[in-house]
Amino acid sequence: MIGFRRRIARISSKKGSIILANDLDDVNSYTLEKKTISNIKKLSAHLCAIKFNFHVILPLSEKSLTKINQTAHNEGLQTIADIKLNDIGNTNMIAIKRLWQCGFDAVIANPIMGPENLKDLVKMSHDNGHGVITLVHMSHPGAKLGYGLGIKDPRTGKMQKLHDLFLKWSYSSNVDGIVVGATVPNIISSTRKIIGNRCDIYSPGVGTQGGDARKTLAAGSRYLIVGRTILNAQNKILEAKKLQQLSLES
Repeated sequence: MIGFRRRIARISSKKGSIILANDLDDVNSYTLEKKTISNIKKLSAHLCAIKFNFHVILPLSEKSLTKINQTAHNEGLQTIADIKLNDIGNTNMIAIKRLWQCGFDAVIANPIMGPENLKDLVKMSHDNGHGVITLVHMSHPGAKLGYGLGIKDPRTGKMQKLHDLFLKWSYSSNVDGIVVGATVPNIISSTRKIIGNRCDIYSPGVGTQGGDARKTLAAGSRYLIVGRTILNAQNKILEAKKLQQLSLES
């Protein structure tokens, strides 16, 4: 069975490393499904994957989510459920089973669940050919207030930044990827040095939030997660194509 990390790497080697953050604001489930499928079909030639946030997943039925995932797979894309999963083990397991039933390839989780729960989540996902991506440092303006907090490692007693502890828990749990925002390229760079090839860096925040695509890739990010910069562009296809070309050249 080919795992998620290898699948998305194989796609990105040919199509570039742009992931569409399909974070639409529609609350009507019919238009949400229709617009999502339209985005997949219009933009798939310039993407390797598509990501869906909680507010997109919640209004949709299992039937709609299955249809959307199947459409993405037919277009050669991987799909990521960005629900920032963080709960007790039993809840985590039931949640991912339902996501996999709908056809998702990977889930984004929060390491604050603790290393033991995270390891169990990764093992079950990998056993079924799916992937886990964890939050290490987000891209929004307030992210530094939380992820930059100084804390004591409960196992070693040493003081460190919260994002450093999340990073350690993530790569030691064998996750497929970690999220580090494009707005903190210095943290991307230091993270890449630590993890080597153990997992890949996924970076949201390019464009609208101020992240620079070229600098983010140069710092060591493997995948760019891009939403409003593409979705709000006058020519969505052209914008996606420009980012795709940049990723292929890097």
